[in-house]
Amino acid sequence: MGLIEFSKLPVNTLVGADWKTFKEVTKDQHIAKEKKTKFRLTKAICRLLSVAVPLQERKYKKLLANQPLEHDPVFILGHWRSGTTFVHNILAQDPRFGYTTTYQTVFPHYMMAMQWLFKPVMGWLMPSHRPTDNMELAPDLPQEEEFALQNTCPTSYYLFWFYPERMQEYCDRFLTMKKATEEEIEDFKDKFMKLVKISMWNSRRGVKDAQYLSKNPPHTGKIKTLVEMFPNAKFIYLMRNPYTVFESSRSFFTNTIAPLELHSIPLDQMERNILRNYVELHDAYQEQKKYIPKGNLVEIRFEDVEADAMGLAERLYRELSLPGWEEARPHIEKYIEGKRGYKKNQYQYDPRTLQLVNDAWGPILDQWGYERL
Repeated sequence: MGLIEFSKLPVNTLVGADWKTFKEVTKDQHIAKEKKTKFRLTKAICRLLSVAVPLQERKYKKLLANQPLEHDPVFILGHWRSGTTFVHNILAQDPRFGYTTTYQTVFPHYMMAMQWLFKPVMGWLMPSHRPTDNMELAPDLPQEEEFALQNTCPTSYYLFWFYPERMQEYCDRFLTMKKATEEEIEDFKDKFMKLVKISMWNSRRGVKDAQYLSKNPPHTGKIKTLVEMFPNAKFIYLMRNPYTVFESSRSFFTNTIAPLELHSIPLDQMERNILRNYVELHDAYQEQKKYIPKGNLVEIRFEDVEADAMGLAERLYRELSLPGWEEARPHIEKYIEGKRGYKKNQYQYDPRTLQLVNDAWGPILDQWGYERL
């Protein structure tokens, strides 16, 4: 356990944003009276740290900006709470795969410079496990890159963490990009490419034939944009029992990220947002997966991963034509063996929850072969 409990964070994760991004994402936003102290402290720390941002910018331009990636990435997609973290952690055991680290997601501007200072402090302060599902946490472990994107550009869906009143707006603009401007799409492309290059430099520098491994639920709604950037990217799409996804998402959005909010909304409004945006993300994926070249997509149910994680890993390497299975196998097997006995959260679905999910997601339950309860 770290020195600070997540539920008692005195600041939010915008402390790691550059000053330009901080000003853009906080301009004219509603800050609740009881959150103003947290906001002011976050702002002060961000402003102080931002003086060091040019150190990385100079190094990036010199070393990485004009260097192409050796391979297009592998993307792990799916709605939150669908098992994407577990699959990400499994595949990240392959020494070929580079990834964005937990430290990088909070401090994306202090990777190529100042990491020696900030990372030990972060490791000392942060909790050792995620409060939502008890998955391990550490500065160098793989993490989803949207956390870093929210600190590098004003086009991240995760801005709703701070401003839940605008969750649906951010869904349409930055999750599915239905209402994003051309400038916003280009800004995302630019910032994401930069993030990938720095991630590879940090996690797999000098590794021959290295490839970026992405785990980022918001990417599920922007496949067309990703294929434009990476024509030969590989995609893994995860589906999980929607009743569990809803229950777990509600817990995550209303409890785990509550310490990051700068205002709050009623529970029933958050529930409506989850139900609506799940459908938006699902529909965007179904419409856009046609852009993925044949042989570059595997769709799986998380229940199948739980039943046979090693068999599933081997299947992914085979069906996506990923190299290095024999070299990766002992690393992956060791990780999976270490997870035996892990106790995940068990959910009891009350009648109201069942009704909410059946009404909003019934066709999706049927599509994926989940029995309606």
